[in-house]
Amino acid sequence: MRVPVGLVFLLVAMMAVLPAQEQDPPVFKAHSDLVVLHVNVFDGKSDAVPNLPETAFQIVEDNEPQTITFFSNEDVPVAAGLIVDNSGSMIARRSMVLTGTRTFAESSHPEDELFTIVFNENVRHGLPNTISFTKSRVQIEAAVSRFPPGGKTALHDAVIDGLEHLQEASHQKRVLVVLSDGEDNASMHSDDVMLERAARSDALIYTVSTAHLVSDVGRPALLRKLARTSGGVTYSPKNERGVIDAFREIAGNIRRGYSIGYVPTNTARDGRYRRVKVSVRVPGQKNLTVIARDGYLAPNHPATD
Repeated sequence: MRVPVGLVFLLVAMMAVLPAQEQDPPVFKAHSDLVVLHVNVFDGKSDAVPNLPETAFQIVEDNEPQTITFFSNEDVPVAAGLIVDNSGSMIARRSMVLTGTRTFAESSHPEDELFTIVFNENVRHGLPNTISFTKSRVQIEAAVSRFPPGGKTALHDAVIDGLEHLQEASHQKRVLVVLSDGEDNASMHSDDVMLERAARSDALIYTVSTAHLVSDVGRPALLRKLARTSGGVTYSPKNERGVIDAFREIAGNIRRGYSIGYVPTNTARDGRYRRVKVSVRVPGQKNLTVIARDGYLAPNHPATD
């Protein structure tokens, strides 16, 4: 709900003359059906394209054109979670994990809210129990190295836990970065449940697959599907140096992305999946690729005030 500027000034003036005991903060209640898409645009060289205007974008939902009502291409702080495989397969790659984490943290916005989840058969938050998010790069590095690697793999549970934790963040742009080979042999939840939770979330999910570091190991297709469901990107580095470069590139692409919102013309609250396509047209620029989620699950409950 957009509050008229005049009303805001009137409220402030009234509060200024009230006795201290009567100065309760005003509460505004509003229900919004705004759908927000986080969009990345790449050129033919796979470089992110910044500074495109709102008029360059078009949104279609279930073949019906939509009107953009929210647009941002600013470098705003984000809430970001690093979901790091800490199973036995990562014992020999400890240095790679720590360097990749440091690289991501060093490329982050100073006001980013960061957290880590390290998982084997157990899903553990790396930060102390009293800290939900941190802006400290030192704390993030320490959080990843807090638990020794070893054991089985509960990838699905870790991603779901990360998505739930992001709901506690104050920043509206939310991101998960998942480092894994895609295997899971210890989760309570299936991969279908994980993908459904990702589809219901507004978080961007980037996946860094370690499957290609060892031949015929892992499920890279699942990691690609997880990223695609959210509108994120999958990286499949061929060596450990490539993993570190992927973390740096992800941090940069988060900064150069677009957030675009619209209120759907379809107002039904039927819980059905709505197909969405985002396209971009820029005179003189060809071979542009748009990465965004291909749809979302509509609410399945009545609107409330």
